[in-house]
Amino acid sequence: MLSLSTQLASRTQIQALPETKKATESDVAAIPATDAAKPAVSVTISGAAMKAAAAEKTSNSDIDDSGLADNVKNLLKMIREIKKQIAEKQAEMAAVMADKNLSPEQARARLSGLQSALSGLQASLTSAQASLTKAMKDMSAGDAVKAASLAMK
Repeated sequence: MLSLSTQLASRTQIQALPETKKATESDVAAIPATDAAKPAVSVTISGAAMKAAAAEKTSNSDIDDSGLADNVKNLLKMIREIKKQIAEKQAEMAAVMADKNLSPEQARARLSGLQSALSGLQASLTSAQASLTKAMKDMSAGDAVKAASLAMK
């Protein structure tokens, strides 16, 4: 056992804690099994969620099958995702405006937050589209047309 004593300016002595030893396999085996070792959470994925995941994979299959460069494919997928998020925020804004249970102050506060998020998404979309335009300059005319048409969907 290691013991250290130190005197502080206030003349108080502090003694270090004794060294601890690592648990051995026999020590661990001696610990009784409890319910804590069983998983506490069980996750079940519904059929609708599985269909939604499959639809998401197939929604970008035209991009994956386009034969374009990987960076262009990633940009096109990003543009689609951002457009989807913009549509969701716009739908949320419409729902807030139609909700008659909210006071005018509550509606303004929620709309302000949604407008802020929408502005950020629109800035991201502009940036992704600019990156796509830059990448398209190095493409053949056929690939550039293909990328532009995929970006419009």
